[in-house]
Amino acid sequence: MAVTPVGNPYVESSDLVANYPGTSEALAERIDIVGVNPFADSAARATAIPSPTEGMMSSLNDTDAVERYDGATWKPVGGKVLQVVSVTKVDTFTTSSTSYVDITGLTATITPSSASSKILVLTKVAVNENTTDIASIQLLRGATAIGGGTAVGSRGSATSSFYAGAYGTGVMDVNYLDSPASASAQTYKIQCLTSGSNLRINTSYNDDNSASRHRTSSTITLMEISA
Repeated sequence: MAVTPVGNPYVESSDLVANYPGTSEALAERIDIVGVNPFADSAARATAIPSPTEGMMSSLNDTDAVERYDGATWKPVGGKVLQVVSVTKVDTFTTSSTSYVDITGLTATITPSSASSKILVLTKVAVNENTTDIASIQLLRGATAIGGGTAVGSRGSATSSFYAGAYGTGVMDVNYLDSPASASAQTYKIQCLTSGSNLRINTSYNDDNSASRHRTSSTITLMEISA
């Protein structure tokens, strides 16, 4: 009887007994290639699969990530939110600076599980100006401002401005998809400035305790998105 090639695990029933060794081997190889094999972590996977084949899939229990071998490295299957870090600021912050300064307490740190991951940054900043001035915020990764305009007249994707028309209260936000290209800890923060004399974060006008005054907290949320 003919022997079924290793690459094809499907055989005729009459050939099953004669081809059992080859069939079993082919079936095992096919499962290894297209199946999602679970491992405790990447070290356990490396021990079990020292020479992976392109297209292999695996699931890591420590990170709850499904990864695919692309022929060179294991990469997370795209589109999945791998982790979320969120910080909420409830206390007030006041500045009269006309250059950017850190908003105290509006900083968050995340450690990507892979250098290929992207970080989705979502922020909301509650502001109040007591004159007809302009307030602005910008997003930083570490000490570097990111997503800003690159030339006069360009529009920044990680900046926001607010015009206070006679004692205005409002919310500024920045939503930005960052590519840090690193598996090291990444710290994101928000800075602000004012064109006038008094910018206040998380306050209402006069900051009194009247029931008609509604204070709003500020937040920064980081999401690791697999590549």
